[in-house]
Amino acid sequence: MALVGLVRVSTDKQNVDRQHDALDPICVKVFEEKVSGKLSVDERPGLSAALDYVREGDMLTVQEVDRLGRDTLTGLMTLAELFQRNIAVKVLEGVGAGEHTESNLLLELAFVLASERRRDIVKKTKDGLAAARARGRIGGRRPVMTEALTIQAVALKEKGFTLRQIQPHLRIAEGKNKGKNPSIGAISQALSSHAAGATS
Repeated sequence: MALVGLVRVSTDKQNVDRQHDALDPICVKVFEEKVSGKLSVDERPGLSAALDYVREGDMLTVQEVDRLGRDTLTGLMTLAELFQRNIAVKVLEGVGAGEHTESNLLLELAFVLASERRRDIVKKTKDGLAAARARGRIGGRRPVMTEALTIQAVALKEKGFTLRQIQPHLRIAEGKNKGKNPSIGAISQALSSHAAGATS
């Protein structure tokens, strides 16, 4: 049995050192991704690569359970897919810590708490930005996905491209990331915002 690690953060700006410090010494290989934990398995490059690498009897290892999925439904669906492949999960810290070969109430509780924590962070961020706007300050970073990139992404999505297939076709036109591809998380968020605007 081998331990195979997964490191995940949602954006390029977030630090992964703490997760690597926990996983690198004990895992034969550690995969990393910087995408939203709300994406499906096939739209998460690090998780997909880890699943291709692990073999029956191996154990996918994460520092905390929300590295597998940020919201309850996505996390539980990811776990179900792992368990169907006879891949166990090892969680090092927090609620749900331990080794798991099947879904259980402790893991479900861990995902619920992670989802609640995420909602609380989002609410506090929105409240802070609203307070800043009320004082005449505009908070937040300029979005990587411009209107032009979003239109291009929407067109590709309508042709049946997945997020991973869309990503190489998009290039950031300005700023310090000029010439790079936007992250899958940024593309997903832009597509979601576009879809919400189209239906409102």
